[in-house]
Amino acid sequence: MLNTQIIEFDLKAYLSQRRDLVDAALERSITVIYPEVLYESMRYSLLAGGKRLRPILCLASCEFAGGTLDMAMPTACALEMVHTFSLIHDDLPAMDNDDYRRGKLTNHKVYGEPIAILTGDALLAYAFEFIAVQTQGVPASRLVQVVSKLGHAIAATGLVGGQVVDLQSEGLQNTNIETLNFIHSHKTGALLETSVISGAILAGANNEVLQRLSRYAAYIGLAFQIVDDILDVIGTQEELGKTPGKDQQAQKVTYPSLWGIEESKRKSQELVDLAKAELVDFGDKAQPLMAIADYITARRK
Repeated sequence: MLNTQIIEFDLKAYLSQRRDLVDAALERSITVIYPEVLYESMRYSLLAGGKRLRPILCLASCEFAGGTLDMAMPTACALEMVHTFSLIHDDLPAMDNDDYRRGKLTNHKVYGEPIAILTGDALLAYAFEFIAVQTQGVPASRLVQVVSKLGHAIAATGLVGGQVVDLQSEGLQNTNIETLNFIHSHKTGALLETSVISGAILAGANNEVLQRLSRYAAYIGLAFQIVDDILDVIGTQEELGKTPGKDQQAQKVTYPSLWGIEESKRKSQELVDLAKAELVDFGDKAQPLMAIADYITARRK
């Protein structure tokens, strides 16, 4: 008699295993040489922990599209380097002026503002080198696509552009939902989308799969930011690893400030449902990405 029992996907074990693999690869990615203070600063922030969501999404999408962990790991590490660069700069007094990140003192509180700025610059530049030099077994044409997409996600067309509008909107009480969506689709969503798409590009996914994944990523990117805004209101420093209530202190318009907490929760769940609908036709191989979408709204960190 056939065993027809459905085995539930163990997301906790999956995330833990993938996080360990990413952490080990990141540990190997930077050694301390002269000038030691710069490399120590890079390692301090890069190895400070965190969810490793972006690299895990890259690995998951690569496997989803038929690729391997080895072909995606350099890009996965590069995505975390870029994310870390953005956090270091975001925490600076000139921007969000935060003292804690991932439960530790922010980079500029340990190494000073000049070194923190240069550390972010170094991580950003190294990310592109790391993809180009370390990736094995992938056609050069796919690497060019990944590097191009990553650059687009960081520049004025992505993360940096979103950060500028975010800064310009501080203290403005008339910020509308269109502006808020622009900020977060660029500041947060662009890099999340690239994390998903890059893994599939490395694996040689066709256009239909890439389009499905792009929509999936756009939905979870916005849901992720809505949940972040909610947690900034209701979370504790122990849960978040950073100072809560910073958005309100900076007089930023957020999703809870426009919609309220309950409606924001409903909207985030609606987005997760839409994301999962994009992948439902792919069966079991979509399980990790589907489960990660659910994790977006369930997380407390």
